[in-house]
Amino acid sequence: MTSLPSSRFFPPAENADAEGVVGFGGKLTSEWLLDAYQHGIFPWPTGNPSIPVPWCSPDPRAIFELDRFHVPRRLAQTCRNGKFRVTLDSDFSGVIHGCATSGTRRGGTWLTMPMIRAYTQLFEEGHCHSVEVWYDDRLAGGVYGLSIGGVFAAESMFYRIRDASKVALVHLVERLHQRGYAFMDIQQLTPHTAQFGAIEIPRTEYLRRLAEALSAIVTFGDREEGTL
Repeated sequence: MTSLPSSRFFPPAENADAEGVVGFGGKLTSEWLLDAYQHGIFPWPTGNPSIPVPWCSPDPRAIFELDRFHVPRRLAQTCRNGKFRVTLDSDFSGVIHGCATSGTRRGGTWLTMPMIRAYTQLFEEGHCHSVEVWYDDRLAGGVYGLSIGGVFAAESMFYRIRDASKVALVHLVERLHQRGYAFMDIQQLTPHTAQFGAIEIPRTEYLRRLAEALSAIVTFGDREEGTL
């Protein structure tokens, strides 16, 4: 059975407490983030700068099996009717700031400015990617995440127009399936993701599958491709 090598910065994810917390503190840098995700760990800031950043590996872990993703009929029609234009890696900044500020999130989000700066650095290094959904040349919604080997860790999505984030998610899953990714990590199951077929698996299974997928030779695609 394939297993993960030791982390440079974190104890094993299996050592997480009952809440899934592996540890606190550390640095929100691309180096720390890449090491964390490669070991099944991710940061989950509280939004309070006085509290050290928690690093988490919940059990169970929620994922999308890419070949079992369910698209409701009405949403499939929306994806086909030309209402929205969908692009790849065209406005990462707009997407991540939209995720931090849309709706009721402004001032109460885990996407703090240090987090935004760290994920933006990962985007500039080619590790993070975004899918943008446009309506009348305005950014209507999107999703972003981190590509690590054959796993895509989806981080957040937002919308300003109904269905825009769902359209972004559908296109993201189609993209990952076409490119040969093993699965998409969504960290925790919610009623919203369950309607698309998200499932929970034990952390031990997640870590085993992550270890196998890290060696996969897949790429998200060239940013020059532009429109999806």
